[in-house]
Amino acid sequence: MNIGDIQLGQHPVLLAPMEDVTDESFRLICKEQGADFTYTEFVSADALIRNIAATTRKLNIRPAERPAAIQIYGRDTQSMVEAARIVEQAQPDVIDINFGCPVKKVAGKGAGAGMLRDIPKMLEITSAVVKAVNIPVTVKTRTGWDADHRIIATLAEQLQDCGIKALTVHGRTRAQMYTGRADWEMIARVKENPRLTIPLIGNGDITTGQEAREAFDRYGVDGVMVGRASIGAPWIFRSMKAAITGEDEPVITDAEQFAILRRQITESIERIDEYRGILHIRRHLAASPLFKGIANFRDTRIAMLRASTYDELSAILNQVEEQLSTQEIKRNPTTTQQI
Repeated sequence: MNIGDIQLGQHPVLLAPMEDVTDESFRLICKEQGADFTYTEFVSADALIRNIAATTRKLNIRPAERPAAIQIYGRDTQSMVEAARIVEQAQPDVIDINFGCPVKKVAGKGAGAGMLRDIPKMLEITSAVVKAVNIPVTVKTRTGWDADHRIIATLAEQLQDCGIKALTVHGRTRAQMYTGRADWEMIARVKENPRLTIPLIGNGDITTGQEAREAFDRYGVDGVMVGRASIGAPWIFRSMKAAITGEDEPVITDAEQFAILRRQITESIERIDEYRGILHIRRHLAASPLFKGIANFRDTRIAMLRASTYDELSAILNQVEEQLSTQEIKRNPTTTQQI
């Protein structure tokens, strides 16, 4: 699969853009664990134009992370064009336009998935951004606004005609938010359109290597994007790549997983500060499958997620790891550790 001249190989697995998740440290770790392509957190066009420091920091891409995309969102054509030109100066490999974020503060104001209610404006923005920059532009969107307006089959062609180099489809409508199941049959119908020549990346509910392989084999997509399943488990990309290629399932030890989580904590603190860095990483700790299935873990989990200093959090992790290694903590055999 290629995005313009960027070669991602056969059956690439991509890290989805996620607000407050895909910071540069996490993206690099996912890259090292097998992700073929990464996306920044989404960047507000308006905030970027105003030079808001917290927004401009999102433009940093490490050389080892490449190829990578910076994702932007907004509802005004001129501001999106201006933001795209600013982003181009940061030299990402791709600029991605977010037409898929369903949250009220974005979609409710007409940006993100809110654009699914104003297709002419969506196409106007897309065409203008493509013309404004000299690097590939891609789009991420959903199947439609709601069940009565699942327009992605037609919309995919229209976006292609605007000049984008790849399209990512999350298999839910905006109305679904993240509930229910992603509609991969709908994604497959988009791919089956003979007029669609750009790569199609499927997104939604890919949590295991087998599901990733099925996305390619059954639904025919060119790439698979993984989002929530990677939170607290960046090693999931190793398992998925092995499943797709038919290799043996990699053994990812508890020690390796603890080391990765500790690295995330350390780099989060270095990037922000101790208190806010730990707050930022709590989402990964809460979601990590490393702690799933441990019997009588509730009190320890609460303490872990309330820790406010590195020393406090590190001591808890050291205790859990030591107990796991000496089998003082037993995993509940009825609870699987899903990766």
